[in-house]
Amino acid sequence: MPTMMRVLVTGAAGFVGSHLAQALKRACGDDALVRATSKTAGQHPDYGPVSALDIEDAAAVAQAIQDHAPTHVIHLAGIAAPSAANANPRLAWNVHLGGALNLGEAILRHAPACHLLHVGTGLVYGATAKSGQPLSEDALLAPTDGYAASKAAADLALGAMNQQGLKCIRLRPFNHSGLGQSDAFVIPAFARQIAEIEAGLSPPQLRVGNLDAERDFLDVRDVARAYILAMLRADTLEAGAILNIASGMPRRIGDVLETLLTQAKVKIEVVSDPARMRPSDLPRIVGDAKRAENILGWSPQHGFSDMIQVVLDDWRTRTTVR
Repeated sequence: MPTMMRVLVTGAAGFVGSHLAQALKRACGDDALVRATSKTAGQHPDYGPVSALDIEDAAAVAQAIQDHAPTHVIHLAGIAAPSAANANPRLAWNVHLGGALNLGEAILRHAPACHLLHVGTGLVYGATAKSGQPLSEDALLAPTDGYAASKAAADLALGAMNQQGLKCIRLRPFNHSGLGQSDAFVIPAFARQIAEIEAGLSPPQLRVGNLDAERDFLDVRDVARAYILAMLRADTLEAGAILNIASGMPRRIGDVLETLLTQAKVKIEVVSDPARMRPSDLPRIVGDAKRAENILGWSPQHGFSDMIQVVLDDWRTRTTVR
């Protein structure tokens, strides 16, 4: 590990950003100089000052790379919720593909020795998941919506830029949840409803969509640790390396809900809500992360039930303080 790494984090103020800051501190201590950026400037409890950086602004991105001269960039900036990206597909393409190109080009021009860690998504495999089998990094990319397609395009574009000398590691995390996640995602969406029912703010009915789909869930703390391990081993990874970050364990959404309901303090009726149904849902999406295990020595450390409890308690706290 270099004497002093200079780490630039984009999208630092988002859900994963805080967990990444804590993982960075645990792994690197004072051996890393961390600079955080987000769409708007502010103060962050873990990073301290956060600089404004619009990832769509090529000139601003180039200036940030020149100013910070990073040895590593961890690129978290993006539209986190697929539903939000699909509601504004042009923005999704500008942020995901345009932002990735801006970063890659700026690094090649102003900091060619820098390692770029691009955080994509396991949803890039899309229709290939219809096989029902765990998806390795060699699985065909077949995105089925604008969110996944724009992420896949960024992944492919940065992979091609490795031919120009870009040192890029492409990370493909599958579903992850934990403290601080918004209710645009399934586990916190359930948890919020339970917390509001417990607090007497809603009737004892929990509205749900498709409960039969199976997904691969991780604790965000394990995901953040994987990113840091990849950063620390960047010098030893081949150019353009791709790493799935996954549990390898499919979990039925209905079973996830049952786990949450067993922790509820009141009796709750489950009601099917047509507005929450997604007819295009793939029946099962599960990742194969053997490569990350073999290369990084990474495997999940936090249990699923622990993560569920953290999310539910988080929403109980949010509901109480509102």
